[in-house]
Amino acid sequence: MKKLIMILMIAIASTSVTFGQKKMSKDAKVEDQIIALEKAGWESWKNKDSSWVKKNAADDILIISSAGVADKAQYITDLPLCDIKSVMLENFKTVMPAKDTVILTYTAMQDGICYGQKIPSQVRAMSYYVKRGGRWLEAMYMETPMAQ
Repeated sequence: MKKLIMILMIAIASTSVTFGQKKMSKDAKVEDQIIALEKAGWESWKNKDSSWVKKNAADDILIISSAGVADKAQYITDLPLCDIKSVMLENFKTVMPAKDTVILTYTAMQDGICYGQKIPSQVRAMSYYVKRGGRWLEAMYMETPMAQ
């Protein structure tokens, strides 16, 4: 009887580990995809290229930064007003509150000028992605300057 219970416990434990690994690899794939999207978005901003935001931002995106609040149209209009020398992103963390939503947080180091003023050199950023029509779209972006 003890052997049977032990075999059942090992089988259940093995099954749990297997299911956990499958979920993790799926989430890791989504995480990698979202991080790649976010990095591409920052590169397009640095290069004053509005094609990324036109393709990868939801029409109803909300953007909150030290410059204020903007929607998609305002962001595209203001894009030429920034001169960015460099950008570096690190410390990515993701949360998936539902299968079609991802919250991404990270630290961004940046060097540049927007609207004639130096931008904060380091910010803590949050992007909220939603899956619509089979594609991941950025629905919200928010940043706050970090203490120097």
